[in-house]
Amino acid sequence: MHYEVDGHGPGLVLVHGTGGDAEKVFGNVVDHFSETRTVVRPNLSGSGQTTDDGSELTVDLIAEQVAAATRAAVSGPVDLLGFSLGAVAAAAVAATRPELVRRLVLVAGWAHSTGPRDRYYFRTWRQLLDTDRELFKRFSALTGFSPAALDRFGHQGLADSLADSWPPPGIGRQIELGGRVDLRPLLPAISAPTLVVGFADDAMIPVEGSRQLHAAIAGSRLVEVEDQGHMDWFADPSGLVDLTREFLDAS
Repeated sequence: MHYEVDGHGPGLVLVHGTGGDAEKVFGNVVDHFSETRTVVRPNLSGSGQTTDDGSELTVDLIAEQVAAATRAAVSGPVDLLGFSLGAVAAAAVAATRPELVRRLVLVAGWAHSTGPRDRYYFRTWRQLLDTDRELFKRFSALTGFSPAALDRFGHQGLADSLADSWPPPGIGRQIELGGRVDLRPLLPAISAPTLVVGFADDAMIPVEGSRQLHAAIAGSRLVEVEDQGHMDWFADPSGLVDLTREFLDAS
């Protein structure tokens, strides 16, 4: 397993989502924390330089990957932030390895994929990956960003996005895992103080997923960010950074 480590101080672990990696998702976040924290960014199977046998992914596996990177990079309980599929991994770590987690931040996550809409979404996403790479990328942009964010890209920016090298070869395994998620048996075991952040205009992982996490995690705090899609914050992470810092620094 590959992971990045920056900075010095108490541990902060940042876990990317489906199709992302340590640098694409959190490259513009690290500097906000690395002056006072050791920031650890693991790459899940299918992303970055992490390599494995290519077998089916499970929640247990990605949780163990996050836990292993955490133990290898820092000592003591850490603050753990997961985004999208990374939030699934982070929640599983907090539930099954409570000694590792001081505070937990779950961004645009979800509790389970068993409902009709979610199953339909993940199966459609996977089929597009298999049949038409350009349509897959268009679908990912249209559901991953809000309308306002897409307009900010402009015609040329959107055209350029179709020509880049994304997605990574391992994304199919991550999408398949996303369609099989069911954290409901684990969530009541989470004891770490938890902040749940959902995005009101999220068409990829609707905000209802964050509400489900909040309802199942005792004592958690829910923040719903208006006028934001799933990945809008990539362009300007300052709002999420401020929410995270306020929560992590609370006594």
